[in-house]
Amino acid sequence: MAPPPGPGRIGWLDLTVPNAVEVRDFYQKVVGWTVDEVPMGDYSDFSMTAADGECVAGICHAQGSNASMPPAWIVYLMVEDLDASLASVAAGGGKVRVPERSAGGMGRFAVVEDPAGAVVALFEAAKT
Repeated sequence: MAPPPGPGRIGWLDLTVPNAVEVRDFYQKVVGWTVDEVPMGDYSDFSMTAADGECVAGICHAQGSNASMPPAWIVYLMVEDLDASLASVAAGGGKVRVPERSAGGMGRFAVVEDPAGAVVALFEAAKT
């Protein structure tokens, strides 16, 4: 697995919706992505893979830890220090929509809203 991209780069795309299976099938047909299931206990979310074999996006059920995620494509922007970035969000007129949480062993993230109302995730990769 390749290392995560550096700060300021796009690290991931995620879509969290109530009808994840239907939306998964839509993008599989429209874009040509292949699907891998990601076990989440009693259900699975989905990793979407491009024709070159690179996993490029996730489609998730709006339940469990994802219940508070907005139903929109979320771009995950890489940051060096999530705490410092979250302080800058508040100081810059934005707000935290989904508080900081763990992304397994990969790092941690939070979803924020900028002053115009656009939503983005800020992701700090785990330190190695």
